[in-house]
Amino acid sequence: MWTRACTLALLTVLAGGGVACDRQGPVETVEMASPETATTSPPATAPAPTPTTRPLPRLPEDFLREQEQLLAAAREDLAADPKDLEALIWVGRRLAYLGHYDEAIEVFTQGLAEHPREAKLYRHRGHRFITTRQFERAAVDLERAVWLVRDQVDETEPDGLPNVRGIPLSTTQFNIWYHLGLAYYLQGAFEHALRAYEECLELSGNPDLLSATTHWLYMTLRRLGREEEAGEVLEPINAEMEIIENEEYHRLLLMYKGELVPEQLLDDARIEGGRPTATVAYGVGNWYLYNDLAERAHEIFAEIEGGDQWSSFGYIAAEAELERAAAEEATQPGE
Repeated sequence: MWTRACTLALLTVLAGGGVACDRQGPVETVEMASPETATTSPPATAPAPTPTTRPLPRLPEDFLREQEQLLAAAREDLAADPKDLEALIWVGRRLAYLGHYDEAIEVFTQGLAEHPREAKLYRHRGHRFITTRQFERAAVDLERAVWLVRDQVDETEPDGLPNVRGIPLSTTQFNIWYHLGLAYYLQGAFEHALRAYEECLELSGNPDLLSATTHWLYMTLRRLGREEEAGEVLEPINAEMEIIENEEYHRLLLMYKGELVPEQLLDDARIEGGRPTATVAYGVGNWYLYNDLAERAHEIFAEIEGGDQWSSFGYIAAEAELERAAAEEATQPGE
């Protein structure tokens, strides 16, 4: 039976993505792109695609049918006006919702040849570079987007996968900073991630965005060993917040505050097939990691990696943690 939990997991996987690139350790020297770099036209050809052949989770037939119809409509709109920026963006977004991430990246790249100063294209291509584990490219794109919107008025970003109330909650600038933070976080570049999430926090204008940003900001501060500051960012979080779509992040924050038990939260997040959603599982596993219980953390990360939510941010992060741990172990002198 396709349950509400399955639907939430599906939306997390498809919208989150939403860690191959160099990711054996943290990025030590990464600087914000200069304005000149940000406004330079990218090559007309698409970057070499990273294979993304792993299957998506089982999707309901009605969802697939609806998304294929929406993609066809987006293609028709673009064919009618090939210079229509929004039509092009929707073709790329719809391709990604169906798991065609390499094609989505190619569409956004072709769009940048025509619209080299369009931050939205860098924002969406950066997101899909994250999905395809090209973190350095993602950070470059998203830093460019930061420069390009620095003097612009922020605007609400329409949802491709609407929440239960049909209310778009995020903005263009929020999404740029949010994904930039993630691109750095997944490389282990926590100081750079901190800068991005602090900026993102200023743009988190509702409980859902506040929960999402605070979740990653809290984890970043804990990974930097700044436990007192991490505790301070939890102060606005409470159980009475009205959450529309980021319920899992909100529950993790309550766990960080000591109001929920980690293993119980993990069990509550198990869906069809017995595996927990990658979002919750990564948050719990990471909590164990920075509380010096690495063995339990790695068990949870391995359970995530054994599942099929491979395009979700929680899965990507767990994958990156396991690769970093393996790399560190390989560099240890033999006994």
